[in-house]
Amino acid sequence: MTTWTVGQVADLFGVTVRTLHHYDEIGLLVPSERSRAGYRHYTDEDLVRLQQVVVYRRLELPLDEIATLLDGFEDAADHLRRQRATVMTRLDELRELVSAIDRALEREMNDRPATPDDLKELFGDGFSDEYQQEAQERWGESDAWKQSAARTKRYTKADWAEVKAETEAVNSAFVRALQSGEPATSEAAMDAAEQHRRHIHDRFYDLDHTFHRGLADMYVADPRFTKTYEDIAPGLAAYVRDAIHANADRHGAATDR
Repeated sequence: MTTWTVGQVADLFGVTVRTLHHYDEIGLLVPSERSRAGYRHYTDEDLVRLQQVVVYRRLELPLDEIATLLDGFEDAADHLRRQRATVMTRLDELRELVSAIDRALEREMNDRPATPDDLKELFGDGFSDEYQQEAQERWGESDAWKQSAARTKRYTKADWAEVKAETEAVNSAFVRALQSGEPATSEAAMDAAEQHRRHIHDRFYDLDHTFHRGLADMYVADPRFTKTYEDIAPGLAAYVRDAIHANADRHGAATDR
């Protein structure tokens, strides 16, 4: 059986020795063979796994998620199919952006002013660099942030459209309960709170009921979050917070994380 040393793998594939050592240390890519002197030797199967790691890293997945994917029950072909689908999705989005840029360039060449819709086309869906940067600074090292970033990186425009529709449905459920006079402790309000938790849990990051309490408190502590809900309906921010706390109580969640 042919094997390769760390140096040979590094020279052949352009992956640094330091990177290979790191992958070994964290258990992501452990060489299957060792020389009598204890030096790492990589087999053909190891190189296939390295190829899968590198492609997933090029798609900007975090190492812990790559490890989870590679340690599952899928074979190399399954990973390649997933990687190809992800790349094709990004190609479609980039083609749309290139078309939008071309149309903007044509307007500039013809000295034609852009309409608001023309400009919006270049912003894409839900662009908010200011909040994104601030969020990364505040929570970038948290598991929730990393999990959310990994999931949303692969979302297509269709996925974001579904997320938006689900968000609007959750907000509508809260508003219906509020405007019908239901207290925040009512079944309708608590069901809306559970729908809210499940939406975040399924779409962004793992969210238990105790964590949900802390999120609810932020909705009234941070004026920007408060304004988001108050713009939908007066008094909604506090109502959402109270409903989330009531729902957490219903599920026996602790009051402190």
